[in-house]
Amino acid sequence: MENETDVLFCNQIKEILSSARSKAYSAANFAMVEAYWMIGKSIVEQQGGNHTAEYGSQLLKELSARMIADFGKGFDETNLRKMRQFYLTFPNRDALCRELSWSHYRLLMRVENESARQFYIDECVKSNWSTRQLERQINTFSYERLLASHGNRAGLIDTEKREPKKTPEDIIRDPYVLEFLGLEQAASFYESDIEQALIDHMQKFLLELGRGFSFVARQKHINFDGRHFHIDLVFYNYVLKCFVLMDLKTGDLTHQDIGQMQMYVNYYTRELMNEGDNPPIGIVLCSDKSDAVVKYTLPEGNTQIFTSKYKLYLPTEEELKQEIEAERRALDVRVTE
Repeated sequence: MENETDVLFCNQIKEILSSARSKAYSAANFAMVEAYWMIGKSIVEQQGGNHTAEYGSQLLKELSARMIADFGKGFDETNLRKMRQFYLTFPNRDALCRELSWSHYRLLMRVENESARQFYIDECVKSNWSTRQLERQINTFSYERLLASHGNRAGLIDTEKREPKKTPEDIIRDPYVLEFLGLEQAASFYESDIEQALIDHMQKFLLELGRGFSFVARQKHINFDGRHFHIDLVFYNYVLKCFVLMDLKTGDLTHQDIGQMQMYVNYYTRELMNEGDNPPIGIVLCSDKSDAVVKYTLPEGNTQIFTSKYKLYLPTEEELKQEIEAERRALDVRVTE
């Protein structure tokens, strides 16, 4: 039996390390926020304060090309415009909060009402909101609801409970922070042990199936206006000549999951298809303790002939269900041993 003094001592050491990690993560995060503020300020000054100048657009285009060559795609024209907007929205550098990330500020810039924006800033700092919490609070009009209820915070607290609080690890997992530090995004950042085991198994299963699958990416990162998504597995099927996207959910399958996969399919259709490719296919896998569900998301307007070809080279719904259930049972056995 552990000595109580030893346990307390161990907890003390853990607290020291956790505190140091939090400070290190926050320092990296705030260095990025300050850098982007200064870049935004420099762009505005270089444009002479003229918001609509023709030179301004050309300046961003040329700057973006040079920055991407040296620092990566995080400095495309869209992101440079965000940095410019950041400075214009928050002109007082001394008022920037160390507790808020660049992802927080990108969300706050969408809030046009200055009083509402300051309310969300104060609540973020006081309640340690994650970006997901902040986004939910903004999308559910928490500021307006608070005013309408004469300061009743019940709705605010209820919305807080629906998303996890921010942790120091969230900062270093933030794609913007990783990009700023020049670090690769590790797939393990986004997978639980169960998800990783199931994804490992499905990746191996599809490659061993012998139906034209070639592995492309794992936890493929895509970004829509500051919102980050990660597709669990991406393959290219050289027989069907199309991308195959796969997402695994460990809870109940929802209509939002299907909608998200449709978004991925649309993105690949519009942005990543090569000449001669057929439209991509999305597969959503759901695995919980009681059941396995498989849903295919086919591109809109596909021909019946092409749909029939899918059935020849893709694993069937039943095959995928059996693989998920078999691996889940194996995982349960290993956990109980």
